[in-house]
Amino acid sequence: MTQSRRLLRNLFAATASVGALLGAGSSSAEMQFEFQDRDVARMVSLGGSCNRCELSGRNLSGATFTGATFVSATLVGANLRGAELVGSNFSSSDFTRADLHGAEIQGSNFTASLFSGAVLSGAEAQGSNFSRADLSEANLSGAELVGANMNAAVLTRANLSGAELFGTTLANVSARNANFSDAQMNAANMAGGDFGSASFANAEMDGARLSGASFARANFSGASLNRADIRGADLSRATGLTQAQISTACGDSSTRLPGRLSARACTRIIVRAPRPPAPPAPPQPRRNIVIADAN
Repeated sequence: MTQSRRLLRNLFAATASVGALLGAGSSSAEMQFEFQDRDVARMVSLGGSCNRCELSGRNLSGATFTGATFVSATLVGANLRGAELVGSNFSSSDFTRADLHGAEIQGSNFTASLFSGAVLSGAEAQGSNFSRADLSEANLSGAELVGANMNAAVLTRANLSGAELFGTTLANVSARNANFSDAQMNAANMAGGDFGSASFANAEMDGARLSGASFARANFSGASLNRADIRGADLSRATGLTQAQISTACGDSSTRLPGRLSARACTRIIVRAPRPPAPPAPPQPRRNIVIADAN
């Protein structure tokens, strides 16, 4: 049998078996996708509900999850390069060491999910919710995170160099040793975060809110802080700061600065952060797997 026929046979077999499971009401069941040929995964579109799905190590590159509910799913080490996870709910799911390079994950919910050591470089995640997610040692370099919610997320040793973080919520994060160099962080909310030993070298932080955050040994070399709100921020042990940078920011008596640097007070601090893009309207609920165009 030729390879194309073998692939097509496996595709129909996998679709039939998974469709039967979904039709049997697997919204709360633990379902396993037993693909005999992992290339099949690149030709399917996943929707509906499949909580606690086991997809670890699967090749789902180019797959589409639209309006799907995959709460507490396990995708450890899964290949999701170029996949679309749009308007879907993956809260409390495990993406440890998963590869989501270039994935489109706009408007999706990843609350309390695990992304430790995952690759999200170049991912488009505008308006997605990563609150309380663990992104320690994740690679988000060049990712588009405009308007994303990362409140209380763990970003320890994460790489966000060159990322677009305009208007992103980074409040109360733990981002020690994280790399924000060359990132666009204008109007980002960083209040109350722990950014010890993080790098903001050459980052754009105009209008960002740093109030109440800690920056022990953080590197601000070449960073732009025009009208950044540093009231109550602890920058006393930060490195790379100059008076020229601080003079463009807005501080007060509670701002802690290194050496003889002094902050100026601003009469009004108005920062208009962008509204997160509205997530796409989910499709009509479905409980099956649809064959997508392989081209």
